[in-house]
Amino acid sequence: MRIKDILWPDVPENQWHDWRWQMKNRLKGPEGLERLEKALGVDLSAQKPVLKTYKWATTPYYLDLARKRNLLEDPIGQQVIPSPFETKDTSRNSSPDPLQEQSYSPVPGLIHRYRDRVLILASSVCASYCRHCNRKRTWRSPEALSIGEKGLGRLTDYISKRPHIREVLISGGDPLLLPLNHLARLLGAIRAISTVKVIRIGSRVPVVLPMKITDRLCRLLKRFRPLWLNTHFNHPSEITRRAKAAIEKIQLSGIPVSNQTVLLKGINDRYETLHDLFCALQEIMVRPYYLFQCDHVKGTGHFRTDLHVGISIMERLWGDTGGMCIPRFVADLPGGNGKVRLIPSQLLEYENKVAVFRTFDNRLVKINMN
Repeated sequence: MRIKDILWPDVPENQWHDWRWQMKNRLKGPEGLERLEKALGVDLSAQKPVLKTYKWATTPYYLDLARKRNLLEDPIGQQVIPSPFETKDTSRNSSPDPLQEQSYSPVPGLIHRYRDRVLILASSVCASYCRHCNRKRTWRSPEALSIGEKGLGRLTDYISKRPHIREVLISGGDPLLLPLNHLARLLGAIRAISTVKVIRIGSRVPVVLPMKITDRLCRLLKRFRPLWLNTHFNHPSEITRRAKAAIEKIQLSGIPVSNQTVLLKGINDRYETLHDLFCALQEIMVRPYYLFQCDHVKGTGHFRTDLHVGISIMERLWGDTGGMCIPRFVADLPGGNGKVRLIPSQLLEYENKVAVFRTFDNRLVKINMN
């Protein structure tokens, strides 16, 4: 039986597919966990103390994708239900801000780590709070929908004085939850800077709240092309009919969509799961862009896999799957040291113009490269 039929049995379909209803009826706080306990007959007493440190909320739509009554064993449930491991994370190098974003923030709401691009944190609101989030440190603050006029002025002033900045990434929180007039104001202010050539938006709305991708929103986004959207599917179960429709609306507006997946222990750390996910993404014309090793964010240690797990999966994908289905496997190094590629090389030796390669079917081939 679907979770919708247990928790929201009398909600009509038109209301269920209204994003406003979904946001208004998010499960959150201790009362949300208690409601789940009673309805599903699961013990969530160990989860409740976590809420003193990290907030939680999720949409009815996303929670309904879970197919196991015990949400703690379901790949959907594990991504959104708090875990007691979050407050018991003693893993080495764990930090609230391992990427040192705060030290790369010359003005509030802007991160400038790479020379030619900056990141704007446009909102602190998410439809669903992913337990593996790399900005869990920001969850202590109240949800805030957008940057004010003064803050936006500081951001655009900083960018416009640095003509080497050619790309602006907008993230948060989730920028697609901004009121449309606020989103238009933000995009318009960035697009007015002549040296900015590309805008990129990072959003999990197509995954956790796809009904928010409306025709009106897509018309707005289309005005500010060239604009790219990076979304965040982690599991094949998330690619639903509703999610596919949301992605297609975005694409038909002339906006290409890429995907960033995080490798998560017990959720998608199997070859079969990631193979199915990346192939399904290709089918809906979403480019698998990055597979991330889970960051060393305090409170996420229980999600991290051994590096060899991801490398082994990538090796199998390279032999079994077309190149357009294969993302780059990367780690964002602690200490603000940036991204590094973890994809194994098929070049094993190269000396005196003679190269030794390992082929996709695991044979060794020696070739003179003269």
